[in-house]
This record gives sequence, C-alpha cells and structure tokens, in this order.
Amino acid sequence: MDINFPLSFNFNFPLLLLWLVIVTGAIWLVDSLFFARRRQRDAEEPAVVEYAKSFFPVLAIVFVLRSFVVEPFQIPSRSMVPTLEVGDFILVNKYAYGLRLPISRKKVLDIGEPERGDVMVFFPPHQNETYYIKRVIGLPGDEIRIEDNVLYINGKRASQELIQALPPANPQFEVMWEEIDGERHLMAKHVVPSPYANYSAVVPEGHYFMVGDNRDNSLDSRKWGFVPERDIVGKAFAIWMHWDELLSLPSFKRAGSIQ
Repeated sequence: MDINFPLSFNFNFPLLLLWLVIVTGAIWLVDSLFFARRRQRDAEEPAVVEYAKSFFPVLAIVFVLRSFVVEPFQIPSRSMVPTLEVGDFILVNKYAYGLRLPISRKKVLDIGEPERGDVMVFFPPHQNETYYIKRVIGLPGDEIRIEDNVLYINGKRASQELIQALPPANPQFEVMWEEIDGERHLMAKHVVPSPYANYSAVVPEGHYFMVGDNRDNSLDSRKWGFVPERDIVGKAFAIWMHWDELLSLPSFKRAGSIQ
C-alpha cells in the first residue's frame, strides 16, 4: 500500500460518511415533520434527535469538502522519496481533473486533465479500493522507454542532474533533479539498477503511466500496468505537516507545495 488515510481504515470510508449524512439528516427531517410539533414546548428532544441535529451539518460539510474540493492523506511508504517522505501529510485537489461523484467515481464535469510530471492519487488496477500516489510519466498515446532508470518519452530523453550520492564513501543511492516538459522534480535511483530500471510500452488511450520517484523502490505501472482515467482521485499539491510516529511531535518544516 502506497498511500492511505491519516488513520488506516479497512473499510470504505467515503461510503460510511455518506451513510452517516443520510441517517442523521433523515432523523432530523422525520422528527421535524412528524414529531417536533406534537411534543410539548417544555419537553426535551430525544437524545438521538439532538445528536442528529448536531452532527448532520458537520458531516455534510466534511462530505462535500472531501468529495469535491480537497482531501487529506498520509504517506506510509518510501515509493515517492525524496519528493514525499514517510509521515508526510498531504492535501489532494479533488477537482483538478474534473468533478466526480463520490462512491461511483463517475466524472460529471470536465475541468482539467493530468499533465506529465503531476503527482497524482489514484486507484491502481490491481487494488481498486486502495489509494496510491505516483508521478504521471506517460499520457494516453505516449511511447515510454526506460533505460537504466533514464526516461525517454516519445523518443525525448528526460535530463537528470546529480545532486548527491549516498553514502559518500561508497555510493549506493543517487538523488537527482529530473526534468520533464520543462519542469524539474526530485527523484532517486540505486547505483546498481533494479529489474524495473528498464522498460518500454505505449500508453493506451484513456490510461496513464505512473511511476514512483524512488525508482528502484516503487511498485508502479512497470509492475501492474496502466491506470484508467476513471480511477483518478486527484492531484497532490501540498505537504501541510510531517509526523514520524505517534509518540513524536508533529513538524511543519516540510510544509509547502509539491513539485
């Protein structure tokens, strides 16, 4: 699993939230229509009605915001190092690639399309209920070739500039600037490439080719294939907090936009 909620849920949280909105709203509505007028003025509301009236507006606002505007996630794996580290809390724009209905994921309004270099949250084809985060490398129709972790998109080489080799005495790991379509981002690769360091394919229509920035430590489209357009969740655009573990203190040193 490459990305999940700040708390790891083993159930469909959007569906649960929707049902909570429906149930609390229904209790409030039924009480207003059929029971509120029959109660004496000095009679107390039943506890279930009081709780429903209190929670419904909050739940409804949260549901709308996380379904159509922005949703928080936490990074639990190293597949996007050095761009994203384990413990980063990020924000995902839910309308950057169009408005979608919650639960069904059906797009109802086109706003924009993924671009090469975007960091995107999506559902992978092999785990359709698990959120993943990777970088968009290939758009529909692109010819993708990877040679020793060097990208070639439609025959054009993505330039790489060495920043640091670690450890200095016996380098095993290289941190690089990589440039795609004029935009630079950080990536990392092993000095000795992994089996996934070489790859070639043409991206089918309606699909995207996704790769982690930690090139030799990422299970991505090189392993499980292309991501259908219908399984896009949104564009990751900011880190707002970093929290290593439960007993540590949160930090805001990494807060900022995601390149």
